[in-house]
Amino acid sequence: MSDETDNPLGPPPWLNAPPVERYPYADTHDLRSGPDLHPTLLALLPFVGLWRGRGQGGFPADEDYNFAQEVRISHDGRSFLKYESRTWLLDEESKPAGEWLNEAGYWRPVLTDDGRATDEMEATMISPDGVAEIYVGKTIGTTRLEMEADAVAYTPSGLHVTGGHRLFGIVDGALLYAYEMAVDDSGLQPHMSARLLRIGG
Repeated sequence: MSDETDNPLGPPPWLNAPPVERYPYADTHDLRSGPDLHPTLLALLPFVGLWRGRGQGGFPADEDYNFAQEVRISHDGRSFLKYESRTWLLDEESKPAGEWLNEAGYWRPVLTDDGRATDEMEATMISPDGVAEIYVGKTIGTTRLEMEADAVAYTPSGLHVTGGHRLFGIVDGALLYAYEMAVDDSGLQPHMSARLLRIGG
């Protein structure tokens, strides 16, 4: 970056400005507080909340494993949902056995030219394993979301993920999902599935 003194217009106005206050806008997983849900997200309303439960994982690990998971699906009043997931391993007595996979992303419906939501969905998901995925799919009613990876990228040392398929559903008030993954030329294999109960929102 060039020295600010090289700028014939003088230093930029932000250079000596006072510190800003904390971020003034908040997202929420609780539909009873915070900003109103954007009208284009009404088909996804049942997914908004704080969820916690357990599941089983497998490929590409050498052996199947049990895990616990907390998922937060929130919004800030704009036309997308924020997805955050963290998992931890469970031992044979269902006790915590170590931190496991984290993931974050955004879901958004595809809009028509006049701003109405369609049943088509787009999503981005990223993990600290060096993997970034772009998903396309659709909602089926208000309780089912199915997405297929349209593009996957990974860092040079990241897990060589080459495909993904995710199915989310609300069944008897619980959030169920199944996640299939492809690594290199493996083809899609069952990766993780879980049943999560709503604990907030």
